[in-house]
Amino acid sequence: MKIDVYFTPAQIDELQLREKNVVVIDVLRAGTSIAAALSNGAKEVIPVDTVEAAVKLSGSLFGDVVLLGGERMGKIIQGFHLGNSPLEYLKESVKGKSIVYTTTNGSLAIMKARYARSLVLASFVNIGRVVEYLKEGKQDTILVCAGSRNAAGGFSLEDAVCAGMIIHRLKKFELTEVELSDSGVAALTLYRSIGKNISKLLVESEPGRYLAAIGFKADLKICAAVDSIPVLPVLRGSVLKLQPGTESSV
Repeated sequence: MKIDVYFTPAQIDELQLREKNVVVIDVLRAGTSIAAALSNGAKEVIPVDTVEAAVKLSGSLFGDVVLLGGERMGKIIQGFHLGNSPLEYLKESVKGKSIVYTTTNGSLAIMKARYARSLVLASFVNIGRVVEYLKEGKQDTILVCAGSRNAAGGFSLEDAVCAGMIIHRLKKFELTEVELSDSGVAALTLYRSIGKNISKLLVESEPGRYLAAIGFKADLKICAAVDSIPVLPVLRGSVLKLQPGTESSV
């Protein structure tokens, strides 16, 4: 199994990904919030790249079963039902609903990789289930980091460390031979160097400090809880759905 890592979505060539298996990583916070939404009974999450596309799509669906969710610069978008905090995606809010979803980085990364052969979504909260999926498939895979809130898809330390943790866990399986690109080696090195205390990493990261400053400090603890939401969001067509039987044993 060969593992490559793209540290920002800017590295994505949409056409070249058509025959690739992709894991999109967004720790703060899309990967975490989408896992929470699907775990709490949301029917599906429909990622789109712009606010305008989200509003237009939601208007074409059945109104009482559709929610608009997402953020810009970390804050809920005016007129949307939900922001991007995993604390908002509770069962009483999302069960049975379709969520049209747009964020600064996460949904953009998913949209850029949407033509891949397969696409799953990862963060620390479901990392064990993602590793199981990769181990079972034994397919060459590209780990795509969604990037920071900065313009032009800046480097995200927490996403890179999450990629490194995925690689570290894969390499622990004796029956899984893992070949790494240089970026994969770099991600693994980052995880081994600074990935032992995920809570501290998120609190001290640039986006973590920003989220705390705008009132979302509680989200950092949720996003740092490794294997707390053992589900596997999978892109099917244009929507993210929960793969059945995603209880984690890692």
